[in-house]
Amino acid sequence: MDVTISPSRVRGTTRAPPSKSYTHRAILAAGYGEGATVRNPLLSADTRATGRAVEAYGGSVERVDEDLAVTGFRGRPETPADVVDCANSGTTMRLTTATGALVDGLTVLTGDASLRSRPQGPLLDALGQLGTRAESTRGNGQAPLVVGGGTAGGHVSIPGDVSSQYVSALLMAGAVTDDGVEIELTTGLKSAPYVDVTLEVLEAFDVEAAVLGGDDSDVRAGGADGFRVPGGQSYTPVDGEYDVPGDFSSMSYLLAAGALAADDELVVEGARPSAQGDAAIVEILGRMGADVTWGRGAGRITVGRSDLRGVEVGVADTPDLLPTIAVLGAAAEGTTRITDCAHVRLKETDRVAAMASELAKMGVDVEEREAELIVHGGGLTGATVDGYHDHRIVMSLAVAGLVADGKTTITGAEHVDVSFPAFFDVLEDLGASIER
Repeated sequence: MDVTISPSRVRGTTRAPPSKSYTHRAILAAGYGEGATVRNPLLSADTRATGRAVEAYGGSVERVDEDLAVTGFRGRPETPADVVDCANSGTTMRLTTATGALVDGLTVLTGDASLRSRPQGPLLDALGQLGTRAESTRGNGQAPLVVGGGTAGGHVSIPGDVSSQYVSALLMAGAVTDDGVEIELTTGLKSAPYVDVTLEVLEAFDVEAAVLGGDDSDVRAGGADGFRVPGGQSYTPVDGEYDVPGDFSSMSYLLAAGALAADDELVVEGARPSAQGDAAIVEILGRMGADVTWGRGAGRITVGRSDLRGVEVGVADTPDLLPTIAVLGAAAEGTTRITDCAHVRLKETDRVAAMASELAKMGVDVEEREAELIVHGGGLTGATVDGYHDHRIVMSLAVAGLVADGKTTITGAEHVDVSFPAFFDVLEDLGASIER
């Protein structure tokens, strides 16, 4: 699907979609236990993939109105009867690869072409250290993957600078092993707030886990030397249910739209505090000069159109914000330097290269380096741009289209279904001019 955005003003009140990160973890946590009701989940292509994986391991996931009723496999996943297709969801593959290592037989996990190009080698190596079979069928550390044979737990060493999801996967699976799992990090941990999300979900399901070391009072996993999760635990949420918070990654596009194109003001509801690192978008907007206020108690963020200025932002812990920040920088005065972003090249696409390429098509002077993206602001010109089959690229370019000079057409725009299926409907309801 191609979508064309015309220069527009936005206004009104909207609500953030539920968090994709929390929904993935909540569905799998309920699967590891006897089951639970997941309230207010994100219903998207990626989270459906995690639901299918839970069913492949012997659980069930049923939609009941706007909630999900999950029946779990009680810490003992069955050997899947067929290949586990993770589609385009890297979170699904990494979290449920560790689940597959627990089965007595073997599990085969695969996905689409994009997912089959993403690195899984460090997780396979860690699972091998636990005595399980864990292989890439092509021997290149990429899917299809074969895992299984079971494990009692143990000690693993793993790098922390490729994907924090490896750590999350080991923590979630380790809780139902006999002996538990201790994780030693051999490098610093990137995207540490995402491990905090996992720790928060584990706590909500009454599962104990500990951070070893750590030097950041705001991010529990920040500066960690490793993690430990005792074995023999049960996933049992209070009252048998878990409520998913709003998604700050998705919220970033709405807040950026308000900062660039609000007519009066735009209000985003559902922004209650959580462990999500991408809540940093509020502070980043403030640094850029945006008129933004966050009523944390009410979960409401109000943002108005402002003259923005370029800033320097490190995204070591907030990689999903890079496309949003790049667009804000393109519309701002001065230069925006996005640093610590080498790992952002390992997402659904190389998001550093993608944003450099597509913003250049829109007349923006961009410099791309291995771990930096430098955006020289001053304005955008409408163009036909590629969405790269990547939901975050598509949504950020749509925001750019609101303030570009002329129409902007985005190819492959249907991929917003991965995390924010109603994105274009929401943008249109706020006043954006959109042709599909």
